[in-house]
Amino acid sequence: MLQFTYSSYINAPVKTVWEFHERPDILQRLTPPWQPVRVVRRQGGLGVGAISEFLLFLGPFPVRWLARHTQCQAYELFVDEQAIGPMEYWQHSHQFAPEGGGTRLTDAIAFALPGGWFSEALLGGFVKTRLEEMFRYRHTVTQQECEPN
Repeated sequence: MLQFTYSSYINAPVKTVWEFHERPDILQRLTPPWQPVRVVRRQGGLGVGAISEFLLFLGPFPVRWLARHTQCQAYELFVDEQAIGPMEYWQHSHQFAPEGGGTRLTDAIAFALPGGWFSEALLGGFVKTRLEEMFRYRHTVTQQECEPN
């Protein structure tokens, strides 16, 4: 099992950052434009049972990814897990913690690649680099949208 964490300070109250994540267009807003991903649907907001569905393009091949929210504590945490997708396992925890006058936003992911230890040794670093790029983008967008001018 591999682990990835990305955390940043957002100079806005937790309520503002949480409500930004509740927006109906949030998946489109937080998807980096260079990633070959298409949002298919989002249903149910952030609560338990909510779903997000994507098409990832691995070259010309579309791969369906369906994530289901399994935990939600308003203004603190929501967790999604892959129900259908390319990973052997995927759990993504979105944590919102008050810090100073703002919010510590932390994304923590536990994942396993298909193919076990061999694929993790071969591709784990590549996947973590892509996650780093994606979450840097997501947190930058969140800062730009939530922080006062």
